[in-house]
Amino acid sequence: MSDSVLIERRDAVQWITINREARRNAINQEVIGRIGEGIRDAVAAEARAIVLTGVGEKAFCAGADLAKDVKGGAFAVDFSQPKHYIVQLFKYIEECPLPLIARVNGHVMAGGFGLLCACDMAIAADDIRIGTTESRIGVTPMMILPYMLRLLPARKLQEMCITGEQFSAAEGLEWGVFNYVVPRAELDSKLDWLLARTVGKSPTAVRLGKQAFHAMRDMSLGQALEYAQVMVPVMSSTEDAAEGMQAFQDKRAPAWTGR
Repeated sequence: MSDSVLIERRDAVQWITINREARRNAINQEVIGRIGEGIRDAVAAEARAIVLTGVGEKAFCAGADLAKDVKGGAFAVDFSQPKHYIVQLFKYIEECPLPLIARVNGHVMAGGFGLLCACDMAIAADDIRIGTTESRIGVTPMMILPYMLRLLPARKLQEMCITGEQFSAAEGLEWGVFNYVVPRAELDSKLDWLLARTVGKSPTAVRLGKQAFHAMRDMSLGQALEYAQVMVPVMSSTEDAAEGMQAFQDKRAPAWTGR
């Protein structure tokens, strides 16, 4: 089994770590495949959350591996497949019912920035840099643009894509890229704090909430309200909803079933 990505279960949390420090945790088809495998395994094993990170402190992910001899590079296309492997990974992330948190331990560039934007939440060390540097090599961040468009202010995104310049973690926080930016020494304690607030919640509520979030984001206001009124009775009829209400009345901690 390849060690390009480490997949490790820590209690209720599945950790997926890009393990290519010498290549600044750059991604290729093998890495993308292993990340997808880690997500599917976490769902099948009924984990409560997923952490995505990279080894070391220099890079979370530097984007696509541009080495000349790399196999499965970002621009490789298999015309026999209906989806590019990066698109397939984004579909796995989009459909993942578990909270996916990016632990941004180092610089995050190009395709790595798209991977970050696709996560549900993100915590970063305050000394990291972010950017979409593709214009420096004559291309534009096409594959990751849909996620960046949903997250970043349009003017700043245009600047980032056109200039290829890098920006600070503090600027990323201001633009909504990160939930929290903390001193590097506090990165893991802040991550533990966020995980503690996440894994104890109803798996059913999280699953249905993520589904609604992604669905409503692409709807008009009228469509979103119609969708919501259909989903309310669905949500209210679940075992977790009944348990949550009863636990509230009993003044006790709920025992979630995930159903």
